[in-house]
Amino acid sequence: MRFTGTDSYIATEDLNLAVNAAVTLGRPLLIKGEPGTGKTMLAEEVARGLGMPLFQWHVKSTTKACQGLYEYDAVSRLRDSQLGDERVQDVSNYIIKGKMWEAFESEKKAVLLIDEIDKADIEFPNDLLQELDRMEFYVYETRQLVTARHRPVIIITSNNEKELPDAFLRRCFFHYIRFPDAATMEQIVEVHYPGIKKSLLKGALETFFDLRDVAGLKKKPSTSELLDWLKLLVAEDIPAEALHGDRRSIPPLHGALLKNEQDLHLFDRLVGMAGRGRRG
Repeated sequence: MRFTGTDSYIATEDLNLAVNAAVTLGRPLLIKGEPGTGKTMLAEEVARGLGMPLFQWHVKSTTKACQGLYEYDAVSRLRDSQLGDERVQDVSNYIIKGKMWEAFESEKKAVLLIDEIDKADIEFPNDLLQELDRMEFYVYETRQLVTARHRPVIIITSNNEKELPDAFLRRCFFHYIRFPDAATMEQIVEVHYPGIKKSLLKGALETFFDLRDVAGLKKKPSTSELLDWLKLLVAEDIPAEALHGDRRSIPPLHGALLKNEQDLHLFDRLVGMAGRGRRG
């Protein structure tokens, strides 16, 4: 059982090695990288490539670790008791299974995605240490021990918004997805837009990487934003001649690439300076 990428996801050799190492070790795979580099999509493609079910736990700033295990709906039970509902006699009727529980009880070995773990409270990762180590947890309300039928392939993503605890890091296999070079990016685009005009792709990639090289950008455009931009260029039938990789003009449909006024003003100034340089 080895992951080698899929027909819709271009994975580098290093990334394939990281996925397979984590599977072999039975450790969570911690994935970091710029937003838009395919971290979340990796879990989807690993599940597809290995023929496993996928359970996705998307973490928010208010998410608590226990929610991935289960939640006890005491409010609903109180309401039902006031209405005389017989369901209140069985507390299990008010236990809501979390994504980790669902992955643990899956009949087939599954992939569990814990997405953007760094959004949560700093103690969130530490609160999952025992469950990740032992592959089991206790439900106090029903006095039930839930044990994983099969150790899931756990993929954890982080955008590096905050540091993760050392105790948590020790339990993970780590991989940083480097931003794709031009050749790899061309492969990625071909997967999403097969048959795209070579001249358009060449001009778009030159413009895209030139834009990423602008010093002082608050947010560099990502892979997903490049794909959005290309979709618009094709839909609007923008000719390759309208694209420039030398900062002589603002790219057409630049709203897909530049996402804040600070970066737009910076690029405006660079275009103006280039124009004055040519006149001089």
